[in-house]
Amino acid sequence: MKHSPANGVSLEELLSNGGCGMSESVTAVQKDTAPQSPMTDNQKAGKTTDVRGIPRRSSIIKDGSRAGRERKKTVSFSSSLTERKISSAADCISSMVEGTELRKVRSNSRVYQRYFLLESDLQALRWEPSKKELGKACIAIPSIKEVRTGRNTETFRTNGVYDQISEDCAFSIIYGETYESLDLVANSAEVANIWVTGLRYMMLYGKHALDMIASSHDSLRLAWLTEMFSSVDVSDGPCGEEEGICLRSAVGLIRKVNPGVKNGKVEQRFKELHRNKERTTGAGTDVAMAGPEAEAGASHVTGAGIGSGDEEKVGDGNMMGNSVSAGHEAETGDGAGTRTEVVGHGNKDIRRGGREIRVTKEEFVEVFHDLCTRPEIYFLLVQFSSNKEFLDTKDLMRFLEAEQGVAQVTEDMSLELIQSHEPSEEGRRQGCLSLDGFTSYLTSLRCHLFDPEHNQVCQDMNQPLSHYFINSSHNTYLIEDQVNGPSDVNGYVRALKMGCRCVEVDVWDGPDDEPVVHTGHSLTSSVVFRCVLDVIERFAFVASEYPLILCVENHCSLGQQRVMLQHLRTILGDRLYTEPVSGGEGYLPSPFDLRGKILLKGQKLKEACGGTEGDVTDEDEGAEMKASFSGGVGGGEGGQKGAGAGTGAVKPATPPAAPKRFQLLKELSDLVTLCKSVRFKDFQVSFSTQKPWELCSFNEVVALCCTSESPGDFVNYNKRFLSRVYPDPMRVDSSNMNPQYLWKCGCQIVAMNYQTPGLMMDLNMAWFRQNGNCGYVLRPAIMRQEVSYFSADTRDSVPGVSPQLLHVKVISGQNLPRPRGSGAKGDVVDPYVYVEVHGIPADCAERRTRTVMHNGDNPIFDESFEFQVNLPELAMVRFVVLDDDFIGDEFIGQYTIPLECLQPGYRHLPLQSMTGEDLLHAQLFVHVAITNRRGGGKPHKRGLSVRKGKRGRQYAALRDLGVKAVDEVFKMATLPLKEATDLRENMQSSVDVFRELCGVSAAANLMQCVLALGSRVAGADGAPLLLFELRDQYPTMEPQGPLPEVLRKVVSTYEMMIQASRAVIDLSDGVYNRILQIQTTGEMERERHRVRESKKKDTKRKTARDRNTKRKTARDRNTKRKTARDRDTKRKTLRDRDTKRKIARDRNTKRKTARDRDTKRKTARDRDTKRKAARNRNTKRKTARDRDTKRKTARDRDTKRKTARDRDTKRKTLRDRDTKRKTLRDRDTKRKTARDRDKASD
Repeated sequence: MKHSPANGVSLEELLSNGGCGMSESVTAVQKDTAPQSPMTDNQKAGKTTDVRGIPRRSSIIKDGSRAGRERKKTVSFSSSLTERKISSAADCISSMVEGTELRKVRSNSRVYQRYFLLESDLQALRWEPSKKELGKACIAIPSIKEVRTGRNTETFRTNGVYDQISEDCAFSIIYGETYESLDLVANSAEVANIWVTGLRYMMLYGKHALDMIASSHDSLRLAWLTEMFSSVDVSDGPCGEEEGICLRSAVGLIRKVNPGVKNGKVEQRFKELHRNKERTTGAGTDVAMAGPEAEAGASHVTGAGIGSGDEEKVGDGNMMGNSVSAGHEAETGDGAGTRTEVVGHGNKDIRRGGREIRVTKEEFVEVFHDLCTRPEIYFLLVQFSSNKEFLDTKDLMRFLEAEQGVAQVTEDMSLELIQSHEPSEEGRRQGCLSLDGFTSYLTSLRCHLFDPEHNQVCQDMNQPLSHYFINSSHNTYLIEDQVNGPSDVNGYVRALKMGCRCVEVDVWDGPDDEPVVHTGHSLTSSVVFRCVLDVIERFAFVASEYPLILCVENHCSLGQQRVMLQHLRTILGDRLYTEPVSGGEGYLPSPFDLRGKILLKGQKLKEACGGTEGDVTDEDEGAEMKASFSGGVGGGEGGQKGAGAGTGAVKPATPPAAPKRFQLLKELSDLVTLCKSVRFKDFQVSFSTQKPWELCSFNEVVALCCTSESPGDFVNYNKRFLSRVYPDPMRVDSSNMNPQYLWKCGCQIVAMNYQTPGLMMDLNMAWFRQNGNCGYVLRPAIMRQEVSYFSADTRDSVPGVSPQLLHVKVISGQNLPRPRGSGAKGDVVDPYVYVEVHGIPADCAERRTRTVMHNGDNPIFDESFEFQVNLPELAMVRFVVLDDDFIGDEFIGQYTIPLECLQPGYRHLPLQSMTGEDLLHAQLFVHVAITNRRGGGKPHKRGLSVRKGKRGRQYAALRDLGVKAVDEVFKMATLPLKEATDLRENMQSSVDVFRELCGVSAAANLMQCVLALGSRVAGADGAPLLLFELRDQYPTMEPQGPLPEVLRKVVSTYEMMIQASRAVIDLSDGVYNRILQIQTTGEMERERHRVRESKKKDTKRKTARDRNTKRKTARDRNTKRKTARDRDTKRKTLRDRDTKRKIARDRNTKRKTARDRDTKRKTARDRDTKRKAARNRNTKRKTARDRDTKRKTARDRDTKRKTARDRDTKRKTLRDRDTKRKTLRDRDTKRKTARDRDKASD
């Protein structure tokens, strides 16, 4: 192999990938053409070779530009470069020399596919095919003024395909004295990064690029790896370059730096190197690459003996693509016998010829480079290091200020970061941060996406309790479903440790006079009430010192209520908040005032109740669930079917059943003070009668109905009163509702089933992390201010809130695990990322990246998204990683974070499992920027940026409250609001224009704009064309001579921006004070109006009372009069009745006398009749005797038919018959005697 006498390095070696695992096609090309390197001594002396032609665009092309070499090569970037690990400028320039297909964008909306490559002498960039002459279809490297990333030139902005071009794949080359632009689009963001990095390197070093590449190779990494390699424990034996270290130690060193990589993968890479080494040795290769110079691409010949078969080639890295199966055996001969190689499993060593295989330093460096190098971080490093292989303190300062949003960065701060993260001792001594140190910094907690300020309580905790969202749990005692799941005190332990501040206890009568906790009307198991209180007392304030709300659903009898009362007083004691409320208080106390207190929420007796107990409405969610299963419609808790919305009530599908009532112990009722449960009727009734300490519970269905029918009234209701929303009883599987649907209306307590993981619990847990996970989050100001108006269902911008743009770039992922339970694809992962924004309806959106096939270790996504957020204080961002599959995409991990907690810049975020646990070493690398951010957050981290897109200027509109005095006051704010809008819009517009002229993206801040100008303000001799000077405390740009037209526009736009900034600084305080004064006056007038209205209401009430009193007096008088009249009427009636009775008696007497006379006459007639009747009777008696005879005959016949039991009856009958016969005979005798006497008398 030929060597360059200048530095002993050939061009082909310098432009190789440094043993980074190139594809076989490129490796083969380099092997075939290595002896014919175009970098000859004559070229080093200044001579150039003729360019014979440019390769045509094809999948297989002929390259005639390499000193007459005829060869075939593959130009598809995806088939060659995706297997490389780019970690140096040499890698980038090598790719550029090989060439790439790029799309050239023209201003006429046309896009041309062209093949671009860097000439072998590194002096010009060429492309073909082209209508231009061969000599004109090129750009000389010295003529390049700037390499601009993104779609940030006029050609891109005015092109019709702007929206179809990816921001990450586009870049522009600004060249020539007239600052012309060549606008290109790569097939991937990685290709664009390679070209941008390589061109910037060529711009900086020009024709001396090769010397700089050779001299500025990453010696810091090599020195550190050598030191680490030599520090292996002596138990491995001698650690020289010849012997090396054992496989187990080498794997341990790799995993110490990159703990996410698997042991098997590291072992496989080392085994592949050894197999390639054995094969190369057996084939008798002449050239061997050894030593650390192999990492830089330098070639050395080491003699292992004399003869063609005694030389060994080691560590060229060109066989890294070969796979080696565990347990595979191969035989290679070297003329001295047969040698067998066995590849083992796990941490077992590879043994050759009876001795273990050891890893040399060159092999270790190569595998480390392959497994521990992240190209996306390298591209970021060279962007801020002026194309060096490391960052010095000033480079790091620029990075921290421009990208990470860190304010007041000092050189000492940068040096401290270097000392903390730079692994090499030489780098720490020189104050340089290498690629590995930069990677360590970016993966540290300093670069976590979550702002560490929010790990502590950072919000005002002195607002009324109703001004906070409260972390709440539903049926906390359940650990599974709602119907037959078990109950356990661990549910309370889990919820309280997770920061929950509102837990639920359903108490029922239990055995042995001991109350128990379970869901009524279900099959859930029970837990003793006393045990629940013991757990609550122990863990109530472990995660947060702020008040805990204990929602008690009491279903116990009076006897067990006394037991409940005793347990509450004995176990919770002084922690119970029992101070009586004052009737004149308009708001609840603050969480700060209630620290360490437990508030009971439940039913309360009326103040007028003077006994030891009274009846109240029963709260029975279990009965509601039972009614739902029976076909009923769920209503509010405590019989709250048909809860209202707006001015009317929500009409239930079925008429609401009358709420049940039960007896409540008065002493137990007195423990409820600030959270008295009341039934909700409608908003108008609540506005007029509800007290601040009264709390309404809403069924999920009813609450969602309120959000859709009267969202504005619901928000205003929650400004003063607490509202609790619990899941629909039909959620028997313990699924969760979306809390965002209720938070957007200001509902403070949204009860969640903590036992059920998923999207809804991810949102809930992430939301309450933003205030130190204390369980309380201050609601947005627009939901707290009495004079503000907000409708929860808005699908446009929120009045009074400036929209923001969230720019998210998903760069890469690391160590993504295989989805749990998926075994069809083995260990193969095809990940993609969803970026979701959750908030009000106008903010909800989601975007997804492309799928990276077969790469879970370090997939590169490099895709940017933009979201408009209209209410940032209520928005959350969720990153979801899924495994692309034909049947159904499977969940890998997620991370959810409130928008207010985002840190701008390049950040890593840890992925969490479905249950919220961190996945070991799994993370995403993202870039985040927020533009047009309003004040009140962390302005020092945001920069002065504006949202993208030009829209008509919109001024804030005022909403009439219907109160003339208040509306007149607020109308005075129209002019200052317009002035404030003009100041802001003028400032934003000037910054927008300045940013466009600087050629930076929409997410860039002023620091990045100034840095982007650095490449343009240097003249031909290196002298600056512009200088910054501080005049009157404002930086100004001072030209140092004639400027090109582009720079003159930049200077004029910068002056306009400074003037707009000065106007904002000088006038904003006055405008703000005027608006604040008007607001204060309006609030005072509103308060006066409220007092007047209150007095009017009191007067009306008093008038109504007086009117009712008069009416009552009149009614009483009329009643008395009516009573007197009724009494007189009764008396007259009685007299008339007595008279009538006397007349009736007289009439009856006369009638009786007449009847007596008639009776006497009748008696005489009767006597005659009797005599006649006697005669007739005798006749009848004879007839009767005849009849009796017949009857006797019949009785005799019947007697014969009777049984023995009638014998006595027969005898009695016979005796009676005989007696009658005797009587008849006696009577006949007497009659005969009488007749005889009558005859004798006659």
